[in-house]
This record gives sequence, structure tokens and C-alpha cells, in this order.
Amino acid sequence: MTAERTDEQPGRAAGLLVVVAVEAEAAAVRRGLGPGSGAEVLAAGVGPAAAAAGTAVALARGGHRLVLSAGIAGGFAPGAPVGSLVVADAVLAADLGAETPDGFADVTELGFGTVRHPVPPALVKTLAGACGGAVGEVLTVSTVTGSAERAELLRRRHPRALAEAMEGFGVAEAAARFGLAAGELRAVSNAVGPRDRAAWRIGAALAALERAFAALPPVPHLLLEV
Repeated sequence: MTAERTDEQPGRAAGLLVVVAVEAEAAAVRRGLGPGSGAEVLAAGVGPAAAAAGTAVALARGGHRLVLSAGIAGGFAPGAPVGSLVVADAVLAADLGAETPDGFADVTELGFGTVRHPVPPALVKTLAGACGGAVGEVLTVSTVTGSAERAELLRRRHPRALAEAMEGFGVAEAAARFGLAAGELRAVSNAVGPRDRAAWRIGAALAALERAFAALPPVPHLLLEV
């Protein structure tokens, strides 16, 4: 999947970069932001690798001061029901590590880096206050959870997690390499657990995502929070 740049003002640097996975999410974010928002919306592709690569390429052009990962996600009941919004106060790589005889060890425990990017508290407060989203950790996974057993395993490892998605850690990792803050805003389309496509509410989640971005303060105000 090729990253697609959608810039409100071609040729001019945008202070805010919003990174999503697919064009349907990008379209919802653009509708919410409205024309002339001062934000660049990038559909970078699915998964942490595509998200990190697309974000890094965009940031290399310069001019950005804040990065947001956004899109739809799975929600952990009861804190994040379908149709609700989640604002990350930390972005975590939930499956980056190794299986050991004593269980899973993440790369931080192994001594090879970090699996956690905290979000600036002022930014969390502003995003959550504007859109009404629940605040908690958002997990990044490379394989979406499809069973009750894995959902429970993630709950035990990350009791503060509210949502599961596939791009946030990649976005935050790229932003950190450029010395920039990153946040994450997700609309819940399905419950984390047994895979049941018939129960997913993607249209409702995209509508919630649009409303969330419409409710956010103007970009210059957001930039003051980092």
C-alpha cells in the first residue's frame, strides 16, 4: 500500500501531521478538520512498519511540530464500547519482544529499546476535553486480536489499555526520532476479542472520528500544548 499525502495547502508545511492507515480514515479526518486547517493528513498504510516509514518521510520534509495517529480501532470493554472515542495517554507496542520460558518479555525488558511512548499530558487533556474521549493506553499490534484468550492476555499485561490498533507505535517512534511529540486518537469500531466482522460498526466509527476532529481546537492551539 502506497502512502498518500493529502495536504490542505500544497507546497506549504503543515504544523500538524495526522497519520491514518487507509483513505477512508483520511477522508473522515479531512471532513472533520475542514478546509484550510493547517494540517496534513497522510494515509500511510496498515501496520506499524508502514506507519513509521510514511511518518518519517513526511517529517523529513520539515515544518511539522506535532503528530497524531488516528483512525478506527478495537476497544476493550467496558471502558471503550463500540462508537466511543479513545485518547491515548501512552502508546505501547504490545507484541514487540520475545517469548521466553517465563512468558513474554518486551524489548524494554530485553534491553533493546522502548515499547512505550507517553503523550504530553497537556495534549491529552486538550484532545479528551474537546472530543469527550476516554483516556488510557492504546496498544499497537501487528496481528489484530481474534480470540477471547488473547484479549484476556493483553488485559493482564496492560490493565490500563482501552484500545488496540496497528499504527500508533510506528507513528510515535518516527516522531520521536525527529524530536516531536505524538498523540493518538481512535474511534472504536469493534470489541477486542473473538473476531466477528458482522458486529463491526466501521461506518459509525468513521462518523465518530469525523466528529472528533471537528470538535478539536484550531491547529495553532493544539501546537501550544507540546
